[in-house]
Amino acid sequence: MLPTISPAIVIAAFVILAGALVLSIKFERFRFAVDAFHTLVGKAGSWAILILTVAISYEVFARYFLRRPTEWAFDLSYILFGTLFILAGPYALARNAHVRGDFLYREWTPRRQASFDLVLYIVFFFPGILALVYAGWGFAQFSWMIGEHSSNSPNGPPLYHFKTLIPVVGVMMSIQGAVEVARCIICVRTGEWPPRLSDVEETEKLILEQAQKQQGAS
Repeated sequence: MLPTISPAIVIAAFVILAGALVLSIKFERFRFAVDAFHTLVGKAGSWAILILTVAISYEVFARYFLRRPTEWAFDLSYILFGTLFILAGPYALARNAHVRGDFLYREWTPRRQASFDLVLYIVFFFPGILALVYAGWGFAQFSWMIGEHSSNSPNGPPLYHFKTLIPVVGVMMSIQGAVEVARCIICVRTGEWPPRLSDVEETEKLILEQAQKQQGAS
């Protein structure tokens, strides 16, 4: 079911994105605030893996030792895994952790990296994410309208809360995308990537940074 979105909502969405972009270009504090919020959401969502581990472990125990499999483990597993996966999107984007062809990308100058990223954000990222928000709104709207429950078990849990995450996270990704576009524009202007909040870094990235420092010192 495709949602009906009025022109006013479309205009409001573009105004919000444009506002986020302008604020991100002008104020480093705004960029950090968006990063921090999506980091908080991502870390909160990561607790789903602990709940998922406990639930699946209990299901294995109940099924093979008690001979009484649960009715809820399957529904809970895909809901929790889906929640974990989708909430990781804004977090990974804020941490610049999405997969790319680093064997080429790392050899480019910052200005060339930023120019390439900027084109990809405009051509691929925003059309895809806005389509996700549009379609996800329709899924969530229809799910709430019919009071949708899972059909995988006799007492299936409600799904409308879970499906609401699709457009909500799409909006979060759009705002974080605006922040990343601002970083690209700043880098194109200055030739240097603007700073971002530090968090857990990949070992490979730390090794490369250390090697670059040693090379510069020599």
